[in-house]
Amino acid sequence: MPKIPRDISGQKLAQLLFQYGYKIDWQKGSHIRLTAKRNNLEHHITIPNHDFIKIGTLNNILNNVASFININKKDLIDKLFS
Repeated sequence: MPKIPRDISGQKLAQLLFQYGYKIDWQKGSHIRLTAKRNNLEHHITIPNHDFIKIGTLNNILNNVASFININKKDLIDKLFS
């Protein structure tokens, strides 16, 4: 399993998630809110707009996204960061 990067920024993560249908809803202060639509459901995630997202926070975001798009977290990590 590839490791979750420890040097990813909020802006970079938002760009990577575009391929899964996430788009920036709004940005206020140090947070970015992304929304994706799938099967008539909306999914919102808020990510910190920091130079480096803390590993625990990034792990939670990836778990949440993987669950919504219904793929294994390992596969999501492979596709996003390979």
